Amino acid sequence: MKTTNPGVLAIVAVLGAGVGFLVDQLLTSGGGATFTPGISMALVLAIVGVVVLAFAIPIRRVLRGTSQGRIDPFRAVRIVVLAKASSLVAAAVGGAVIGMLIFLVTRPVVPPLESMGTLIAIVVASVWLLVAALIAEHLCTIRKDDDDDHPGSDDPGPGVTPSHH
Repeated sequence: MKTTNPGVLAIVAVLGAGVGFLVDQLLTSGGGATFTPGISMALVLAIVGVVVLAFAIPIRRVLRGTSQGRIDPFRAVRIVVLAKASSLVAAAVGGAVIGMLIFLVTRPVVPPLESMGTLIAIVVASVWLLVAALIAEHLCTIRKDDDDDHPGSDDPGPGVTPSHH
């Protein structure tokens, strides 16, 4: 499994920013108020970051040999996939909220401090989730073996008879 590409995260964040800006633009052009998510969103993002790290740390301990036990490969893969998904969600949500902040800052009327504070808290929580997810992904990564360099390493090569024949 490949590690999360920072370029993909950047693209997702930029697309999220565009969507966040566009949503607020459409809401205000229709005479409505801008969209401001609740502070609970920041709390949920921060808690998910803690949970993702908490799931990854036992895997790392077993990999380093500081903990006894066996790694369930399916559990490790699930944790890596959770970390990858969390990083994408963090980039998308963080980008969307940054787009909303850009929209608010570019208006001639000063936005209320409460809505700005909530949006800033969500951006900080999104950054935390992104960092925690990338760390969790790294914690569950096994170093590449020499056998991994050769695709089809079960095949001994041309002209070599396998020992089980």
